[in-house]
Amino acid sequence: MGVSASHHRPLFARPSLLLLVVAGGAVGTAVRSTIEDRYPHAPGGWPWATFVINVTGSFLLGALVAWLARGGPDEGRRRQARLGLGTGVLGGFTTYSTFVVEADTLLRDGHVGIGLAYAATSVALGVAAAAGGFLLAGHLRRRTAAS
Repeated sequence: MGVSASHHRPLFARPSLLLLVVAGGAVGTAVRSTIEDRYPHAPGGWPWATFVINVTGSFLLGALVAWLARGGPDEGRRRQARLGLGTGVLGGFTTYSTFVVEADTLLRDGHVGIGLAYAATSVALGVAAAAGGFLLAGHLRRRTAAS
């Protein structure tokens, strides 16, 4: 049996996988937008909505990657989950561009302390959250496999 032509195409050129990313991205973006609209921040204030979104999204992405990686090779349902949930939903949910605009606005408007603290804390906690999610999900996956 031969391999279908679609398996030779790059992932981004496979319509079914592209649709997963687009649909997931729409869901993640809608959730983020709803949260940001519901919890706006005052000019010169800490952008809590974006901060919590990015740290939470980092944790969830780290957890997803670990869970899927410990489950086996990146193919079939694991690949679909990675693309639909990771790249799509969590990629649409988190927002580096809004974070940068908010940090830049704080700095330009003279809120240097808050702007620098926001930028540094967002990056540091984002990395820590991703690592924490990765470690926790990896641990849980090992425990589940051992049962």
